[in-house]
Amino acid sequence: MSENSFLYSLTSLFLVLSFSCIYGEDPYRFFTWNITYGDIWPLGVKQQGILINGQFPGPQIEAVTNENLIINVFNSLDEPFLISWNGIQQRRNSWQDGVYGTNCPIPPGQNFTYVLQVKDQIGSYFYFPSLALHKAAGGFGGFKIQSRSIIPIPFPTPAGEFTVLAGDWYSKNHTDLRAILDGGSDLPSPDGLLINGRGLNGNTFTVEQGKTYRLRISNVGLTTAINFRIQGHKMLLVEVEGTHTLQNTYESIDVHLGQSYSVLVTADQPPQDYYIVVSTRFTSQILTTTSILHYSNSAASVSGPPPGGPTIQIDWSLEQARSLRRNLTANGPRPNPQGSYHYGLINVTHTIRLQSTAPIINGKQRYAVNSVSFIPADTPLKLADYFKISGVFSLGSIPDYPTGSGAYLQTSVMAADFRGYAEVVFENPEDVVQSWHVDGHNFFVVGMDGGQWTPANRLTYNLRDTISRCTVQVYPKSWTAVYMPLDNVGMWNIRSENWARQYLGQQLYLRVYSPVNSWRDEYPIPSNALKCGRAIGLNPPSL
Repeated sequence: MSENSFLYSLTSLFLVLSFSCIYGEDPYRFFTWNITYGDIWPLGVKQQGILINGQFPGPQIEAVTNENLIINVFNSLDEPFLISWNGIQQRRNSWQDGVYGTNCPIPPGQNFTYVLQVKDQIGSYFYFPSLALHKAAGGFGGFKIQSRSIIPIPFPTPAGEFTVLAGDWYSKNHTDLRAILDGGSDLPSPDGLLINGRGLNGNTFTVEQGKTYRLRISNVGLTTAINFRIQGHKMLLVEVEGTHTLQNTYESIDVHLGQSYSVLVTADQPPQDYYIVVSTRFTSQILTTTSILHYSNSAASVSGPPPGGPTIQIDWSLEQARSLRRNLTANGPRPNPQGSYHYGLINVTHTIRLQSTAPIINGKQRYAVNSVSFIPADTPLKLADYFKISGVFSLGSIPDYPTGSGAYLQTSVMAADFRGYAEVVFENPEDVVQSWHVDGHNFFVVGMDGGQWTPANRLTYNLRDTISRCTVQVYPKSWTAVYMPLDNVGMWNIRSENWARQYLGQQLYLRVYSPVNSWRDEYPIPSNALKCGRAIGLNPPSL
């Protein structure tokens, strides 16, 4: 056994013993990941990729509701590194969220062990590197959470499952793209699209005629919404980011940045090969890539052009988004029906309006929320909050509504009370579609429409059966409103899923606070927490 492997084993054993008192008797799964650079050719051009255990994309995480995941990440890059877990709620445990506001980066040549519990969650998600535009080089992978065997699912068990990680891609290395942003410019248009890390016809998904398969589709790209479709086949939508849906049938589905969907596809066509198609949405130049759906008894390969899809039509996409509904009688991760939570009958305690803008600050392109363009502090905000380090951030450093003032740079943190119930309105006065994500929470998408949001729009909200998810789109010159239970104490990132916008300031942190110092509300700082910035040398108070 190598020295590193021995240290991994010791670390994992120590953390299991340390955290078993917190997480109880739910099963554990163990992962050891080595993060390296490696040559990749996804669009036929050699570039430097970020690999996990030599893989691009990285290995898939498979878990069951409530399981504990011990993920030991060794950073063999030449720069600091973090992994975040898109859609994993980290209940009471923002210490494991893997963004710079909560975690110190893993230094080169060192490791950090994440201890996650997928508490009360099911569904389709992905993980990704959260620092320094590393996402443009890879380091992402699928993350699926199956229901417990005692919980019925609202459809027959599929014959098989496929994870589809799709999105735009640049042929430039991530360091070159980062230099473009640091220089004050936006990213150019992407060079192509990938499906599971490969370009045109680079993947084959083999099915047996007459059987039904589940496809878990995520948009892991940087800047572009996509449309997903399969030649000659319809898709039955069954799950969106952990919520079982009404089972509507679609010929194609828009998947915005950071979003995940599960569909059932039945191999009910003549036995041959068919195109799986991904194309860009709302772009001046439409990019397209394909994979192959291969019947095991296929009599013919694909031929002719792949089927076309929607391109710039916003109304089409808006109507599809409004068609997403929660299955009120189906179980979620728990045995009670999803409809037993009456989100529309809960009193709103706090309204937050978040308006995006694209200002020029100090001669450089920036992006902002409510006139504030986020800049990272010298110390992770969660550590600064825990150790009461002054001068790192200020609560209320971003207003909770648009002010119309000139844009400025600030480490923006908004205050919120545990067990509150927030109405959050994402406002987009720009002419590009946007996508927003909230860490640590799911929210109910109660409304979306064009124009300026006003309180009168509340009369149009869906207060009965809308979808619950963690990432939502906002169409150009439009708004999207969500209801969000503030049921998870911690420091949580709210961000644009357009990674250039996120990098250049279109994000903030929401501090959900409980005055009760109890493990019931929040887990203590992990014993292996990395220290950096002004937290170096600080230790938790003795009990």
